[in-house]
Amino acid sequence: MSGQLAYTVFETDIGWMAILGSPQGLMRVTLPHRSEAEAVRQLDNAVEQATRSDEQFTDLAERFKSYFCGGRPSFPDPIDFSGATAFQCAVWEAARQIPYGETSSYGDIAEQIGRHGAARAVGQAMGRNPVAIIIPCHRVVASGGRLGGFGGGEDLKRYLLDMEVSEATT
Repeated sequence: MSGQLAYTVFETDIGWMAILGSPQGLMRVTLPHRSEAEAVRQLDNAVEQATRSDEQFTDLAERFKSYFCGGRPSFPDPIDFSGATAFQCAVWEAARQIPYGETSSYGDIAEQIGRHGAARAVGQAMGRNPVAIIIPCHRVVASGGRLGGFGGGEDLKRYLLDMEVSEATT
């Protein structure tokens, strides 16, 4: 990336998404929204300092489009975690390792990062996930398999999980 913030907005099969990045990596990826303007609004005030650069994010946008059509693209993209706590980074990195079509619980992630009993704090960190899908917070569920929270709502979380399970078994 150049020396400044850049963003793009694009349409997938289930809605409009926006991406914001810095020279260090991706800063924000929105979940799908009903309109282009709504997706851009979700980038918050940082978009005011960013330049629109569709070509800079062409490959990533295509991978998102493939994902929402049932494809299984990888998302190895660097992430700019500036402003995040060490705990949040540990939670997000653990969640990033959950394989396509599988789930993990908030408690399992707490155990994985050496924070026994911190399931609720893991949930709070997941609620602040800046790069949805790339850090697959939709794959993190509550104990007993309950869905738990999700920024895009329970219906979208269920849709994503069902899509992945369906595609993983074909």
